[in-house]
Amino acid sequence: MSRKFWNRLAFERELWQKGLEYVAGVDEAGCGPLAGPVVAAAVLFPCSWLESGLPSKFRGLNDSKQLIEEEREKFYGLIVGHDEIRFAVAVVDAETIDRINILQAAHQAMNRALDQLQPPAQHALVDGRPVKSLRIPHTPLVKGDARSYSIAAASVLAKVTRDRLMKEFDAQYPNYGFAEHKGYSTAQHLAALRALGPCNIHRRSFGPMRPVELDLFVDEETPANGSVPFDAQAPIQIVPEQGNPRPPAAAP
Repeated sequence: MSRKFWNRLAFERELWQKGLEYVAGVDEAGCGPLAGPVVAAAVLFPCSWLESGLPSKFRGLNDSKQLIEEEREKFYGLIVGHDEIRFAVAVVDAETIDRINILQAAHQAMNRALDQLQPPAQHALVDGRPVKSLRIPHTPLVKGDARSYSIAAASVLAKVTRDRLMKEFDAQYPNYGFAEHKGYSTAQHLAALRALGPCNIHRRSFGPMRPVELDLFVDEETPANGSVPFDAQAPIQIVPEQGNPRPPAAAP
C-alpha cells in the first residue's frame, strides 16, 4: 500500500497498536439546512487492517462533501456490504433540533450511533473539535473526514442516509424541492418558503435569512432558540448545498 493510503489510516493504526481493537470513526451530516433531520454515523474498521491496510476497493474514499452522489452511493454500498465493517446510523428530527439546538442534537445523534455499535467502540475519532458530551474517550480531528478513512466512511453513511430521507420527504411535501436541495438554503428552497411558508420538517428555530453553518464543537452553551424566526419578507442570504462545489468564476 502506498504511503498516501497508509497515512489516512494513521490515527486508527496508532490506536490499534496500543491495543484498542474497536476504534470508531464518527461524523454527522445536516447541521446547516433549514429543514430535515441531522444524521450521525459511526464506523468500526477491522483491526486486522493494521497489517493488511485498506482494501484497494476503498481507495478514493473521502469526505462526503468531496464526492459526487454516484461516488457516495458506491462507497455506501461497499461499507455496509463489507462483512468485517461494523456501523450504526442515528437520526435526530427537526422538532428535537428546535427544542435542544442543532449543536446538542448533532452530539445526541453521535452518541446514539455509538450506542448502537456492536461490539461497542473503545475509542472514537471525531470530525471537528472535542465533544464534551461524548460518552467514550475520543480524539477530535479538525477536517478529520479528509484525514481518517473511518471518519470519511462515517461521513458517507451519514450523508447518503440523510439525502435518502430528504428524497422521501420530497414525496410528502412535493412543492419544496427537497429531493434537489436536501433542505439547504438554495434559491429554489427560499422561493418555496416565501410562497408556502414552512412545513412540518422545517427547523422553526432557523431563520432562512440567516442560514446556520455552525462550528459544532466551539460552544457547548449555544441557546436552544437563539436564532431568528421565519420571516417571509426578510432579506435572504443563499448558501450553496454541501457537496456541490461553487461553479468557477467567469473570466473578466
